[in-house]
Amino acid sequence: MPSISSATGEAPAQHSPSTPAEQRPLPPMTRDRPFAWLLLITGVVGWLASGALVLEKLEVLKDPSHVTVCDVNPWISCGQVMQTWQGSVFGFPNMFMGIVAFAVIITTAMGMLAGAKFARWYWLGLQTGVTLGFAFVVWLWSQALYSIHILCPFCMVVWAAMIPMFVWVTVRNISHGVIRLPEGPTRILGDSGWIITALLYVAVVATIFFAFIQVFIGTSGY
Repeated sequence: MPSISSATGEAPAQHSPSTPAEQRPLPPMTRDRPFAWLLLITGVVGWLASGALVLEKLEVLKDPSHVTVCDVNPWISCGQVMQTWQGSVFGFPNMFMGIVAFAVIITTAMGMLAGAKFARWYWLGLQTGVTLGFAFVVWLWSQALYSIHILCPFCMVVWAAMIPMFVWVTVRNISHGVIRLPEGPTRILGDSGWIITALLYVAVVATIFFAFIQVFIGTSGY
C-alpha cells in the first residue's frame, strides 16, 4: 500500500509527471507547514487591520466628527481617507472586503495545518483572488500617495500583509506545478521569494518617502 505521509509528517505534494516540482526539491517556504504558517500570520494581521478599520468606520458613520485612533496629523489619518471615494470603490467600505478575504486565507491556512489537501482548481482560485487583492492594494497605495496625499496606518498594515502573501502564494503555486512554467524560471522564483518580498517593501518605503518628502525634510509648513 503506498505511503500517505513523509518522514516529516506531511503528505507528499501531488504533481503531474511533468511538473518542475517532480524534478527538484521544493523550496522550504513552499512546503505545506511553513507556507501554512505564513498564510496564517499574514491573514490574521490583515484581518485584524481590516477589523480595526471596520470598527472605526462604524464610529464615523454614527458620528461624522469622530476622531479615529490613527488620526495623527494632516498626512496620517484613517478618518480622512475613509471619507474619500477611494475608500468605498464598490459602493461599500473597502475594509469589509478585507474581513471576508482574509478570513478565507486564515481558513485555508488552518486547513493545511490540519492536514487538508486542496485540488488544483482551489489553488488557481486562491491565486486569482490574491492577485486581484494585491492589484487592488497597489491601486489604493498609488491613490493614497499621489491623489489623496494622506496615509492610513491600518491600510498600510494591510499592504504589509499582502506583499508576502501574494509573493509566496505565487511562488508556491509555481513550485508545485499549479502554474506551469519552465524549469529555469521555476527554480529562480523558488529561490528568490524573500528577495522579491524585500524589494517590494523597499519600493513601498521609497515611494512613501518621495511622495511625502516635504514632510520628512520639514518644509511642509506643519
